[in-house]
Amino acid sequence: MIQNQYINSDESVFNDAKALFKLNKNILLKGPTGSGKTKLAETLSETVNTPMHQVNCSVDLDAESLLGFKTIKTNDEGRQEIVFIDGPVIKAMREGHILYIDEINMAKPETLPILNGVLDYRRQLTNPFTGEVIKAAPGFNVIAAINEGYVGTLPMNEALKNRFVVIQVDYIDGDILKEVIKQQSNLQDDKIIEQIIKFNEDLRTMSKQGQISEEAASIRALIDLSDLITVMPIERAIQRTIIDKLEDEREQQAIKNAIELNF
Repeated sequence: MIQNQYINSDESVFNDAKALFKLNKNILLKGPTGSGKTKLAETLSETVNTPMHQVNCSVDLDAESLLGFKTIKTNDEGRQEIVFIDGPVIKAMREGHILYIDEINMAKPETLPILNGVLDYRRQLTNPFTGEVIKAAPGFNVIAAINEGYVGTLPMNEALKNRFVVIQVDYIDGDILKEVIKQQSNLQDDKIIEQIIKFNEDLRTMSKQGQISEEAASIRALIDLSDLITVMPIERAIQRTIIDKLEDEREQQAIKNAIELNF
């Protein structure tokens, strides 16, 4: 039994990801922040017993962050030499491991074409820093995650998107969410957990109506909230994990109103 594994009432989400993995298809996990995309990738990595190398995308992502860099090293004979230190992409390719690219649409579009050959049938790249042609070892697979519509994200290049098969990952709720809270947090009180789930349902409704940001209703925030409730009053735990992360006073007040209704 894998600890803290990804759980969803729609079993096709994980089962399809596993099937695509066996077919050596690139998987693009698409869904709101905190919906469990990284947890799904980690669970898949553990299920198939294959290590995972992660790239966290940002506007500052460059070729060195992906592929690696040159540095000076002293060899066994005491002489200095220039060596290349493999980055996450090349490490995953050489070892036949999983490459996980998080928030792929946060990267500048001009940075990612270097991966085109890695993501298509060739499964290879020419290292621009050394000239070496690297072919992926058997077992190499790529999983990427995307949050659409968030500040700092960019429309994903169609040529890049076409190299992936997309799986939608939505928020979980009900008994499945209760199980996740019990599994991934210190909170075990059924009554309080049910209150939290109802509170989260209200947050998600407000999020869909545009009253608050999606981040406020994320599973990640809910797990943090559940942990804090074991050491402080509920209202203060919500303040620390959700309200204080928001800049908009109207969003903060909307959540305070939800607290009064639920607790």
